Amino acid sequence: MNQEIKQAYPKAYHEIEKATADSGFTMASDVLTCSLLKTLAATKPGSTFLELGTGTGLSTSWILEGMDAESTLISIDNDDRFLAIAQQFLGNDDRLELVCTDGADWFEQNGHLMFNYIFADTWHGKYLLLNEAINMLKPGGLYIIDDMLPQPNWPDGHAEKAIKLVEDLEQRQDLVLTKQNWATGIIIAAKK
Repeated sequence: MNQEIKQAYPKAYHEIEKATADSGFTMASDVLTCSLLKTLAATKPGSTFLELGTGTGLSTSWILEGMDAESTLISIDNDDRFLAIAQQFLGNDDRLELVCTDGADWFEQNGHLMFNYIFADTWHGKYLLLNEAINMLKPGGLYIIDDMLPQPNWPDGHAEKAIKLVEDLEQRQDLVLTKQNWATGIIIAAKK
C-alpha cells in the first residue's frame, strides 16, 4: 500500500493551494491529514462541525467535501488576510460559516454550542482552552489534532508543549483516543 491519494481533491483545493503559497502562509495541514479529515467527516451525517484554525481553507475544503448536505461547519481564525482566501474560494457554501475572531473570545461567547466533530489546528482548543473544546463535544463526537510529530516550523520549547498535551489527553477519562505516527502526527479521540 502506498500513501498516494487517488481520490478526487476538493474542487477549490488547487486554487486555495496556489493562493496559500502566494500569501506566504506555511502552517497548512498536509494533504494526508486533509484526506483523513474528509473520511472522518463522512462518518458524521447530519452533524455540526467545528474547525479551530481555518488558515487559508485547505483543510476546510476537505472537511466540507466529506460532509453531507445537512451538516454545518463553523471555522474560525484570527487572521483576516488568510481567512479571506477561504472566503474567496469556499464562502459560497451555505454549510460553512467563516468567523474571524480571537479563539479565546470565541470560546467565551460560544461555550454553549455542541459539536459532533472538532478539528483543532491552532492554539485555542488544543494547547489553550483544551477542556473547553472537549466539553463542546457531543457523546460519540470526534476530536482531531495534527502536527504532533516534530515539525520544522516549531518554535523553541514547543516539543515539550506537545508532549504535555499528549499526556493530558491520555489521562482524560472522557475520551477514547488513538495516536498515529503518520502524516504529521495525528491524534483522534472520541468522546464517551
